[in-house]
Amino acid sequence: MGVVAKRSSMTFYTGSNDHKSHRVRIVLAEKGVSVDILEVDDNNPPAELADHNPYNSVPTLVDRDLALYESKVMMEYLDERFPHPPLLPVYPVARAQSRLWMFRIEREWSSKLDILMTGNGTKKEIDQARKSLRESLIGISPIFEDLPYFMSEEFSLVDCCMAPILWRLPSVGIDLPEKQCRPLLGYMQRLFERESFQESLLDSERELRS
Repeated sequence: MGVVAKRSSMTFYTGSNDHKSHRVRIVLAEKGVSVDILEVDDNNPPAELADHNPYNSVPTLVDRDLALYESKVMMEYLDERFPHPPLLPVYPVARAQSRLWMFRIEREWSSKLDILMTGNGTKKEIDQARKSLRESLIGISPIFEDLPYFMSEEFSLVDCCMAPILWRLPSVGIDLPEKQCRPLLGYMQRLFERESFQESLLDSERELRS
């Protein structure tokens, strides 16, 4: 990955196909942070992970004596620690709105993707999650007609949350109709072509769309 340069005081423990880990890697790449990225095998996590994270889970970010294990907290920490380029608006009202969008993404779309990726649930629950996620994404497509990014002229943390979800759609059996979703598909192309997004991808994630 492009964000791995030299030995750093910062270490990021990431899942191989974990969209919440992926969103943090996009922020790391966007900021050009020097970081050691360690892929974690779910069945055999490194012993030191439990020392940093009481849940022994990914993602986990360690920066000297600080250990963080919630992706949105990591993203905002990185945005404050490395302020250029800024990934949240300057003004409080706009920042609050961005945080609200991230909350909605987590509640409405990330949760559905988690069901589809883990396969946890009955066939009916999985099919419903797929149908709900697809219909919801089709429904928001028009918001990208006038703005290049998610409710914004500028790339933000909200887009960092959206990009990993959209990248994984084919792997969970979701196709988007071109006629209804032209603005959304254009948004996806803009996200996927960003240098930071390309740098953020692990080999296992590239294979999702190979």
